[in-house]
Amino acid sequence: MIEEGLEFSAIKGFRDVLPKEVGYWQFLEASARHLFSLFGFHEIKTPIIEKTELFSRSIGQETDIVSKEMYSLKDSKGRSLSLRPEATATVVRSYIQNRLYEKNPVQKLFSMGPMFRHERPQKGRLRQFHQINVELFGDAGPISDADLIILSMELFHVLGLENLTLNINTLGCPACRPHFKELLHRYLEDKAEALCSDCRRRAETNPLRVFDCKVPGCKEVMLDAPSILESVCEHCLRHFDSLQYYLKESNIPFVLNPHLVRGLDYYTRTTFEIQTTELGAQNAVAGGGRYDGLVEQLGGPSHPAIGFAVGMERVVALLGGLGPPNLDTPVFFIAALGEKAQERAFGWTQELRKEGISTQMDYTSRSLKAQLKQADRLGATQVLIVGENELESGKAILRDMASREQEEVALENMVENLRKVVFPDE
Repeated sequence: MIEEGLEFSAIKGFRDVLPKEVGYWQFLEASARHLFSLFGFHEIKTPIIEKTELFSRSIGQETDIVSKEMYSLKDSKGRSLSLRPEATATVVRSYIQNRLYEKNPVQKLFSMGPMFRHERPQKGRLRQFHQINVELFGDAGPISDADLIILSMELFHVLGLENLTLNINTLGCPACRPHFKELLHRYLEDKAEALCSDCRRRAETNPLRVFDCKVPGCKEVMLDAPSILESVCEHCLRHFDSLQYYLKESNIPFVLNPHLVRGLDYYTRTTFEIQTTELGAQNAVAGGGRYDGLVEQLGGPSHPAIGFAVGMERVVALLGGLGPPNLDTPVFFIAALGEKAQERAFGWTQELRKEGISTQMDYTSRSLKAQLKQADRLGATQVLIVGENELESGKAILRDMASREQEEVALENMVENLRKVVFPDE
């Protein structure tokens, strides 16, 4: 029993998705599922909780995500478990455990769901947030990079979103990236006094992460930092040049951003990010890249892979600027006046729903004016009015809510009569 006067609210950084917003989410999810199927991707669902070691080994022990932001707990046997802070590691774990690579040399997978990170909540960044994740396993070439990037851009096109910028970069490979990290480390050593405390630590443990810092002083320091494009090996450069060729051939505009990095240690070679100017500081709505060594690192075969993630909350915020969500609205609302009319209306409502026609009715037999207001709020296309007079005459009144025109409809075979209104050509 809840103590009188005690109020509960959502945990800080967690929020409800209310019915007025759900239409945007459904539109995003349905659009993504349809588009991904055209590109040959299949949905996979993985648990939201995994062994902590999965994330520490894949993401990197020194990353902020692992060292500061994961929600972790001990189970009854003392094992450390964590709510997933990102999806790629969980999909890779499933890919290995279920030997998906044996069924098809190239696997195309996508998933949707919540992630969890204990970081400072702000606009566009929550502690429980949702992502669409797309992963392609089994191909190491630039064509699969281009195909995946084109898919990510096409998603925003079908959603009707514009004013987006695609940024691309290469992070090199295990053969050439260590040289760049050493150059960057030496550069940051000379600039240590101008860096924030977090970036002084990052400069020692993972200098690439300094590129991601939002502190103005650190951002200014990184403007003159070495470019990784000057350090990549011939193979990585040829791969990156080919990617740019395929994007240009597909009329996909992009910005070459040598300072673009990803926040997770497993990325190699191609990295990309889709940015908007409409969300303030949290301007990235999608991002990803290649992670060729992760499958082997987690105990699987040496299979290359590339993927990206879409921030669903941020996309929904952009969709909100396009107008009201495309919620499912009833075709019919039955305004029943009186007990006998309600009994008839209830039966018609159930039969119409079985016919696949969205129908609602009032449960309390309020006044006609109140029921018409309710029908209008729900966005009903047609309102069927039936009361004592209509029961006696054998004819109800069908009101078109857009034109306000009315016509009589026979009570006999009512469901079939209303069905003809919806499907006049059948």
